[in-house]
Amino acid sequence: MLINFLAIVGAILALFLGYVAVTKSGKFHYERSGVIQTAPDVIFPYLARFTLGGEWSPYEKTDPDMKKYLAGEDGEVGSTMVFEGNSKAGSGKLELLRKSPNEEVLIRFTMIKPFKADNLVIYRLMPESDGTRFTWSMSGDGGFMHKIMVTLIDCDKLIGDQFDEGIQNLKTIMEAKQK
Repeated sequence: MLINFLAIVGAILALFLGYVAVTKSGKFHYERSGVIQTAPDVIFPYLARFTLGGEWSPYEKTDPDMKKYLAGEDGEVGSTMVFEGNSKAGSGKLELLRKSPNEEVLIRFTMIKPFKADNLVIYRLMPESDGTRFTWSMSGDGGFMHKIMVTLIDCDKLIGDQFDEGIQNLKTIMEAKQK
């Protein structure tokens, strides 16, 4: 009796996973923005330089003892930062792909642990009358595991909340410099 029940549950789970694999897209795009009351040239170094990014990134606090290894000239195209953190922070690599001074930064964000991922992070700065609009986005193709995750949890909210926290952290740092 128990074996039959487990077989039925297993079959339902297999059908569900098959359905998700066929119908859901693995592609994603998460984006948040906020206005910071300072000029783009003040903000830009904090986006292009990995060492300064650690001052506002919400991911830094997940492991204060995270090991980081910088290669190349920080803030220049081609520079990389490899990080090894605890089980919550994970490990991976950031690579500065392109930068347009005071406008945009493109970073390849490769995760190794706790899961493999290869994403594109874009930081954009747009002057506005009351400061600078900072937009943080991440996109990629998460494959099968991402399909399962977005079926079970609201990844846009989860990642969006982290982006909002980072934007607020950067806003606090930048606006304190203005005083």
